[in-house]
Amino acid sequence: MQTWINNDLYLNQHLAHEDEALKNALINSRKNGLPEWEVSPTQGKFLYLLAKMKNATRILEIGTLGGYSTIWLARAIPNAGTVISLEYEELYSNVARQNIEYADLTHKVKIIQGAALDSLNKMIAEKEEPFDMVFIDADKPNNRNYLKLALKLSKQGTVIFGDNVVRNGALCNPDNLDPKVTGTREFIEDLGKLENVESTALQTVGSKGYDGFTLSIVTSP
Repeated sequence: MQTWINNDLYLNQHLAHEDEALKNALINSRKNGLPEWEVSPTQGKFLYLLAKMKNATRILEIGTLGGYSTIWLARAIPNAGTVISLEYEELYSNVARQNIEYADLTHKVKIIQGAALDSLNKMIAEKEEPFDMVFIDADKPNNRNYLKLALKLSKQGTVIFGDNVVRNGALCNPDNLDPKVTGTREFIEDLGKLENVESTALQTVGSKGYDGFTLSIVTSP
């Protein structure tokens, strides 16, 4: 794993530079006791580039934490664009708002605090405009529910990114009944059954350990 970390540090240094705002988001999150669950710099830059290539103007993020990935996503969209980020924990939401303000991105970001399923259902009921990109990175037992509701807020061409899906290799172990693992299995199996969504997944190694992500595109309404 030390080799993974060393290579990550090298890639971060040359390809995913963290400026003062991104560094502050990490420092302020640690100062307030938030767990180290945010994406790595290279993963953040990957999300940023994905949103750029998509020419996204509206992004839905499920799971804000301290707003580190939110900053990457908000920087990828135009000034008139919007990132709506859903976070259950009040502390995390407050810290994220501080970090977003420090990054001067408040005009692009709306953080909704509360249960994400409730927020998603409310958005659907209020006929929220579809999103160009969805980033799912919250409690894994609810992943299939997040997917189901996110699809109702999507359109043809919407990109859906699901994080932390390999679970340190536990994904393919049928004897592992951890809800985070079983929830992830259900999420992936649901993706594979959808006729209007094309998906793939990649395994990753790095400073965050052994994990992976899914990448999907909605091919029809």
